[in-house]
Amino acid sequence: MQEENKRIAREVFAAIDGGNFGKLKELLSDDFCLSSPGSPQPWKKDDLFNGIKTFYASFPDWTHTVDDIIADSDKVVIKLTGRGTQKAVFEDIAPTGKKVTQSAIHIMTLINGKVKEWWAVEDNLGLMTQLGMELKPTKTRK
Repeated sequence: MQEENKRIAREVFAAIDGGNFGKLKELLSDDFCLSSPGSPQPWKKDDLFNGIKTFYASFPDWTHTVDDIIADSDKVVIKLTGRGTQKAVFEDIAPTGKKVTQSAIHIMTLINGKVKEWWAVEDNLGLMTQLGMELKPTKTRK
């Protein structure tokens, strides 16, 4: 079961990178949900598909490389690196043409060969700073 779950998790990212929403839909359960820090509520399938389309419009050459994958029972943990070039506006940042990378950890729960729950932790701050965003401390009050 663990090897099959690893294969399915890899197929999820291959489907995302290939824009194959039909395949992705097959890999997700009907009651699928994705949670991540900073997201006010879990995403359902349509939310995920819209998020992917929006992201890939800004980074059309984005690809995921699976750096490590571990499975235990119905859980799969994927350490991966995303890479791409910003070609369009992203989060109000004008196209930079910069090649960027983003590290991530994803945890999926698979039931009956489909992803039911997905927890994503991605280095969004690292991505944004590569695109030129600057962090500055707020002014302290006296």
